[in-house]
Amino acid sequence: MTDERVNAGVIGVGSMGQNHTRVYDEIDETNLVGVFDVDGERATEVAAEYGTTALSMDELLAVADVVSVAVPTQFHYENAKRALQSDVHVLVEKPFVEDPRNGRELTALADERDLVLQVGHIERFNPAIQTLGDLVDDLDVYAVSTERLGPPVDRMIDDTVVMDLMIHDLDIVLDLVDGEVESYNAVGTPKGRYANANLRFDSGVTASLTTSRVTQEKVRKLTISAADCRVKVDYIDQSIEIHRSSVPTYIDDESFLRHRHENLVETLSVEQVEPLKSELRSFANAARSGSDPVVDGEQGLRVLSLTKSLDAEATSTADRKTPVRIDAD
Repeated sequence: MTDERVNAGVIGVGSMGQNHTRVYDEIDETNLVGVFDVDGERATEVAAEYGTTALSMDELLAVADVVSVAVPTQFHYENAKRALQSDVHVLVEKPFVEDPRNGRELTALADERDLVLQVGHIERFNPAIQTLGDLVDDLDVYAVSTERLGPPVDRMIDDTVVMDLMIHDLDIVLDLVDGEVESYNAVGTPKGRYANANLRFDSGVTASLTTSRVTQEKVRKLTISAADCRVKVDYIDQSIEIHRSSVPTYIDDESFLRHRHENLVETLSVEQVEPLKSELRSFANAARSGSDPVVDGEQGLRVLSLTKSLDAEATSTADRKTPVRIDAD
């Protein structure tokens, strides 16, 4: 590994993997040395676009210091393990793994070999969320709500909306809110295209999360209700608004007394940055310095466990209906 750049490769160059390839080619922290995909034609096409080489897995792991694993979830474990066994630092896309036991094995293997294992929860690197992190420490938070909505996509996605979309917001909520989740519930529509989940933390904070692939508007928002303000985050615009109430005043209008209560809106300055670039820069720097990644295997497992539990509830076909009786008196 050089002092200036780390040699980077990508395993799996589908839609997300191609973006990793592009960013490794663009940022100063990395030197793109190759890509691998089981579809050799696809690998050659992507490699040519970004001026690198399509390699076999063994060839890639022999020359790379770091790799992104961007294959379908069911193949995360085997590919990440092979890279770690080759003493290569790994960023594995979310969800971390299918089976939490495999995630624990990967985490132990990375620790044993003193390697960085980072889980690709990209919203941690959204500049609005990073700015929000500094603000939340000073708030008396009561509740958090999130919306991650959008229309059907034109590509095949095996995961439900909970596993594919809500997992982003669960990761952010778990990072922002103090305490452990003491109770939760979730409901969803058939085929896992729409779901709502509710959490209660032992600190008393509640969270409500909604996600959809059937909404004809793209929405990516998070709202915090606190003791003295309401904070609204837009992931897409990378913006933050803080809504506060002024002290109520009373105006004597001669004939009667009028009440006035103004709302004050503060817009925070957020530097616009592509989250994937921030994520891969952070990963490369952690690999070069030996520092802890922003989202390590343990954090990836924590959000995975909760996401799988909520997904099981949201997609369950079990009859849990409770009759409701409304008496006239």
